[in-house]
Parts: sequence; structure tokens; C-alpha cells
Amino acid sequence: MPEQLLNYMNGGWRKSAGTDLLEVLNPASAAVLAQVPLSSGADVDLAVESAAKAYVSWRRTPAGERVQPLFKLKGLLESNLERLARTITEECGKTYLEAVGELRRAIENVEVACGVPSLMQGRNNEDIAPGIDEHLIRQPLGVVAAITPFNFPGMIPFWFLPYAVATGNCFILKPSERVPMTSARLFELLESAGFPAGVLQMVHGGRDTVNALLDHPGIRAISFVGSTATARHIYGRACAAGKRAQCQGGAKNPVVVMPDADMAMTTRILADSAFGCAGQRCLAASVAITVGEARKPLTDQIVAVARSRKVGYGLEEGVEMGPVISSASKTRIEGLIAQSEGEGASALVDGRGRQVRGYEGGYFVFPTILDEVPPGGEMARTEIFGPVLSLMHARTLEEAIALVNERSYGNMACIFTADGANARRFRYEVNAGNVGVNVGVAAPMAYFPFSGWGESFFGDLHAQADHGVEFYTQTKVVVERWPRDWSRRF
Repeated sequence: MPEQLLNYMNGGWRKSAGTDLLEVLNPASAAVLAQVPLSSGADVDLAVESAAKAYVSWRRTPAGERVQPLFKLKGLLESNLERLARTITEECGKTYLEAVGELRRAIENVEVACGVPSLMQGRNNEDIAPGIDEHLIRQPLGVVAAITPFNFPGMIPFWFLPYAVATGNCFILKPSERVPMTSARLFELLESAGFPAGVLQMVHGGRDTVNALLDHPGIRAISFVGSTATARHIYGRACAAGKRAQCQGGAKNPVVVMPDADMAMTTRILADSAFGCAGQRCLAASVAITVGEARKPLTDQIVAVARSRKVGYGLEEGVEMGPVISSASKTRIEGLIAQSEGEGASALVDGRGRQVRGYEGGYFVFPTILDEVPPGGEMARTEIFGPVLSLMHARTLEEAIALVNERSYGNMACIFTADGANARRFRYEVNAGNVGVNVGVAAPMAYFPFSGWGESFFGDLHAQADHGVEFYTQTKVVVERWPRDWSRRF
């Protein structure tokens, strides 16, 4: 029988009150790995109740003591890296090395959050008036929750969890029901790290579990990463319930290639961006816009790289790209490719209808290159979340920037060029929160916030770094006087 996963509440593992179970599948083989419960509203109530009780003492714990379990967690993550990476590959589908890279980013966030005694500092002024001082201090919110997606099960929870608990909050994680095993393994390490009971909770589940979190009056803030449609729903519902919300949505990330770019380097980087993690990341390059004479060399070289990419099960040696997450995702991606062809695009490399020997039941879409994708077509507007790169062509940088800014999304935009003036113009004019110059995945390090504009983000404060500290704290301003004499004159 496959493993039946448990929730984690009040410092221990607990069976869900919900009776419905979903199967967790290996996307490379469709083999059943585990069963995950769809937790009920009663499970959410219990998690919030446990967190609220723990918060009373946790918020009074000095910041320097609150980060001690995070220091221990860093070591546990390092020593369990191989086991965690294998779990990510088994249930998410990415290659082992991609899973290792993801976990390295998780560890970065733990390291940054360990600096919260400094990051959480306020400010003060003496004698704002004679004998009167004023102070700004930061205090935690209370119980907070995060709803995380399938594509980075080892990293994205750590965009939120370390900052939330380091600042004195108690934290509830609702991981994706598609990839719950990674979170279960992570919580085993969190349990060993020494957090007091109730500071951390994990509740498995689906839509009903999410809505129970959004509506619960005991939860003060919601963090989310996923599709734009879901991000908009969660943001609206959370805000209507009086909660803070930071909701990362979808993306359609363009890359502009200038004629003076190093084409060999650009092609390698672009291929990694477009096909890495099977294109299932919010910073995947999904559109390449060539400018002028860059068209032919870039097209020729990216076609060759796409055809040579080794696709297979991510735990096997030499595999460069794994499957997409599900049969439904595969069907959707192949349908969008067909639709784009109907709108006038041509498939220079077609990744549909191919299988991996020994894994014929897997959800594989091979790297695909579409040329002459119309700017107004569905492929140009929709986040495909698959290994498909669309080619568009412009005569000038001005035209390319206009194509970049036609999107409703604003997660990332990149340029490849040897000209500093063109690079500066690009980063100044493009509507995107993360900008890359000769970089294919402009993912901020953990000590910078993960930005995003337009329909790629709903909220004000992003994940990571000082934005994370600000999101999980509220400011209190104190004005005080101690002199016995009142010096106010009218």
C-alpha cells in the first residue's frame, strides 16, 4: 500500500479528519507514490488553534533565540540534501541537479532569515519636541499561512516560512496536493530543528482546505504562489476577510536578443531558461524576440540545442529535462501548440507525441520551438508552463521593447547584448519586476525580494529578504515623555 501522508499539528503527526484521499503520482512513470488527504475545515480549525496558543509565548521569545532552530535547520537541510532532492525528482519530475539547485535556494532563505535580529530593527528619534522621544518598533502579526505550488516544493515554502517564524509569527503551510511528499520530508527536519510545538503546522488538502484558510478569522496573513487566476481569487478573498496577502501569479517572460550578443552563450543560457524544469517555472523564458540580424543565427542555434536535449527520468544520468507534472498538463500544452499553428506559427522543433523508452506512461513533452508566433495569438498571451519557446522578430530595439510591454504579465524580461546603452534603455523601459541582462533566469538572491508586476503579482510586499520581514510584521509608533515639567507653549 502507498504511504498515507499525515498532517503536522501542535508538534506531532496527525491523521486528517477528512476521509477523501488523492493519489500522488510520479510524472515520469505514472506510478503511485503516496496518498494525500484532503483536509477538512476541522483540520484547519485545529491547526489555527494550536498556532494561536503557541504564539502567546513565541512572540515573547527574543529574536536571537527564535533563529536558533533556523541555524540548526540549515545544517539538517545540508545533510539531507540528497534524500530531499530525490523526493522532489520523484514527485515533481525535474532532474536531480535541478532539485539540488532548488534546495540551495531554500537554504539561502534560511540563512538570510537568521539575520532577523538586525532585519527587524526599528528606528527612533530623541527630542522630537523638548523631552519627548519617538520610536518605531516591529511586532509580529500572529498566525500566518502559505499556499504553495507544485513546481518548486523544496524552495517556495522557504520564501515564507523562515521569515514568518523568525519575526515571531506562527506558520501554517498548505503544500500542493500534487507534491506533498517533499513538504512531509521537510517537516520531519523542522521537527528535529527544535521549534516549540505549535509554531509550525502543515495541513494537506485541496480547494476546500484553501478556502477554509482564507476565511478563518484567526489567520492574519496569506502568502501564495500559483496561476494568475488563482492568485487573483486568493488575493480578493483574503483581503475581503481583512488579511494581508501577497500572491504571486503567472508569467509570460520575454527575452530580447540583439545582433551583437554572443550567440553561442546566449543560446545555451536561453535553452536552460526555456527548457529547465520542463518550462514549469514562473521565470522560464517563453518568448525570444530577435532584433535585426540576430534572427538567423539565434534561430539556427536554438533549434539545434532543442533537438539535442536529453529528455527522461530525472534520476537517470545525463538527463537534461524531465516530464511535465500531469497528463492534463501535457494535453493542455500540446493543445496550445496546435492552436498556435492554427494562428500561423510553425513548429521548427515539435515535442508532441514522443515517448521515453522505459517510461512510456510518463507525461513527457519534448522541447518545442515555434517560429513566427503572432503577437496577438494565444501562445503569445498565455502562460504555457511547459518546454515551449516562441520566436518573434523585430527590426529595432524599440519594436522589441514594445512587444515586451504588450503583455499583461510583468514577472521577468531579459536582454542579451554587448551594448551597455541598449541594456540600460531596456531595463529602464520594460515593464517587469525582475530584469536580466545577459541572464536567462533573473531570479533574485534570497537577500533581495522576488519582484513581479502587473498580473504576475497581487499585493504590495513580495517574498524574501526585507519585504518578507515587512510583510510578516506590523509597525507600532510610540511617542513618550518622562520629564516632570510640561514645556508646551501656545
